[in-house]
Amino acid sequence: MDKPIALIDGNNFYVSCERVFQPHLLGKPVIILSNNDGCAVARSEEAKALGIKMGAPLFKIRDLVKEHGVKVLSSNYTLYGDMSRRVVDAVSQFSPHYEIYSIDENFVDLSGFGERYEAIAVEMRSTVRQLTGIPNCVGIGSTKTLAKLANFAAKKNPIFGGVCDFTKSAVLAWCLDRIPVGEVWGIGRQTQIKLASQGITTAAQLRDMPRTLARQLGTVVLERTVAELQGIRCLEIEDVAPQRKGMAVTRSAGQPMRNLEAVMQALTAHASRAAEKLRMHGLVAGQITAFFHTNAFSKTAPQHSVSRTIKLKPMTNNTFDLVQAVSRCAHAGWHPKAEAIGYAYTKAGVMLDDLLKEEDASKMLFDVEQPRDARLMKAMDAINDRYGKKKLVLASQGFKNTHEAKADMRSPRFTTRMSDLPVIY
Repeated sequence: MDKPIALIDGNNFYVSCERVFQPHLLGKPVIILSNNDGCAVARSEEAKALGIKMGAPLFKIRDLVKEHGVKVLSSNYTLYGDMSRRVVDAVSQFSPHYEIYSIDENFVDLSGFGERYEAIAVEMRSTVRQLTGIPNCVGIGSTKTLAKLANFAAKKNPIFGGVCDFTKSAVLAWCLDRIPVGEVWGIGRQTQIKLASQGITTAAQLRDMPRTLARQLGTVVLERTVAELQGIRCLEIEDVAPQRKGMAVTRSAGQPMRNLEAVMQALTAHASRAAEKLRMHGLVAGQITAFFHTNAFSKTAPQHSVSRTIKLKPMTNNTFDLVQAVSRCAHAGWHPKAEAIGYAYTKAGVMLDDLLKEEDASKMLFDVEQPRDARLMKAMDAINDRYGKKKLVLASQGFKNTHEAKADMRSPRFTTRMSDLPVIY
């Protein structure tokens, strides 16, 4: 095999990031909550053993949390993002070709190591743990799909010692016979039901099904999965990230938004963040959508949702332009009797579409370049980068930030804020 692929994945990544700086959490049940401290989005192995399910609402498991002393933390995405970057830095020492698949997963091209790739994977796993403190497992396969499955086997079966090599035919055959088909990358619940109707319940049975039947059941996507299980590479490592086609910034509100001013403060904050992300990636947007809605799960409160879209002419990444656009959207969609009816909006956001590289954006016939605007945006970004996010904001964003999601149990941002640096006594 000339091009084996490894998938290195952080174990219970969010929890592991917290434990790096709070070692007293080791061995204890820990859960991390979603935005607004709503549901469990990450669980330690100890919390899983207690029966806490992914996505479980906190209010439904409070008794369990209290009974077993489960440590509950708000999401600390700043910390998790920075720790993810450190993991990537460690992984990049082993191969120039790697793909950041998610915040806790990275595909790595192990070609060029001869027959030593399993030893390299063991060393990579150890190095990431040493440099970042994040426990991890590595799966090796001839395709991305097989590497994902090998990683699953490495996590679930301690006999592999954290590294499972599916390039060994005996190991591959033994595991595929025992792995449920639902664990295969890309097999969702509905596809799983269709496969079960054909008597296909294991990864090995999926691998052996005719590809023509796979296409009939699940289009070319399922056919490609079957081919990958057969060792035919259909998905290459994307070491150059593809250009984004869209972008979204959405948040649940910490407090219900009952008037237009509160909604506009939230939309201004989200549009400002979206503009920063556009400039960070050197992109401009051609279309923006602003939306806000009430709590769809409430059975007693009146329901209302708003979504309005505006074409951006010319295409832009200017904060003022995006905020003006969402303001028009919000005013166009605002119900004139919203306050009287008692609408309580709990979520708002902006979505950007038709993204292009700034230099590729089409120009308007009478478009007049404003170099002052570009310098102003650069100055805003520089100030917020140096002194901290949201040090310089538009006045329409407000100063009380009541729209921000609750994070009452968030740990310090240990790696990105001087004031939050851990202190050793």
